[in-house]
Amino acid sequence: MAARRGTEQRITTRNARFQQWHALLANRNKRKRQGEFLVQGVRPITMAVEHGWTVRALLYDASRPLSRWAEEVLRGISTDRVAMAPELLAELGERNDGPPEVLAVVETRPDDLSRIRVHDRFLGVLFDRPTQPGNIGSIIRSADAFGADGLIVTGHAADVYDPKAVRATTGSLFTLPVVRSPSHHEVTEWLSKERAEGRPVAVVGTDEHGDADADAFDLTQPVLLLIGNETSGLSTSWREVCDHVVSIPMSGSASSLNASNAATVVLYEAARQRRA
Repeated sequence: MAARRGTEQRITTRNARFQQWHALLANRNKRKRQGEFLVQGVRPITMAVEHGWTVRALLYDASRPLSRWAEEVLRGISTDRVAMAPELLAELGERNDGPPEVLAVVETRPDDLSRIRVHDRFLGVLFDRPTQPGNIGSIIRSADAFGADGLIVTGHAADVYDPKAVRATTGSLFTLPVVRSPSHHEVTEWLSKERAEGRPVAVVGTDEHGDADADAFDLTQPVLLLIGNETSGLSTSWREVCDHVVSIPMSGSASSLNASNAATVVLYEAARQRRA
């Protein structure tokens, strides 16, 4: 039986509803207040739908026939459907080569650490005060690829739901629990509770001056891997929380790696050790 449809609407001018969605592109406060964000691209929209995220509206190009994929998405979800003028849809899609077929307005998920399940083979990632949305997205993608259980973003940071971050995840945002935390305090309380319940998570920082090389450290135990700010690395508060600090052995002239590249290398090493 076909899904029940929401409202049908047509937008051909920059009306109030269009302005509301347009604000989601660059205004994180609007995203937070409205509890929604824009999703662009076939794979991210498909992953959001498949993994049960709430789609508040589907915006589609009213000027052309749609592909089978677009028709199935529009038929398969009970939500508002908005036929939009192509030039307006292109603006929301942030594209210069014409409008996308479909955009989705998706509800954000709660920043609740209990969404991240801790278990005997737990592998979590924490990104401390990231400034680049693309780096957040890249780490989400790597964490998903190498079997991590979730990502925590702490401190004054770029937004997980920024369109650049969402695009960089290529859909992995919708498969991996990602939680924003104001500071280290909330995370250390969560860790203390998990440890008290018999799940001894080791907090492992990454730094070019680590105590051990990543490939010589046991990453098969329950681990929360800390990645520092792109410029200044881990904060003093997080360094004090670390049980261990590891580094990535390098033989070239570079002294360090981009934050997302460093995270990917250590996540790969953790996955390699766990396979072995």
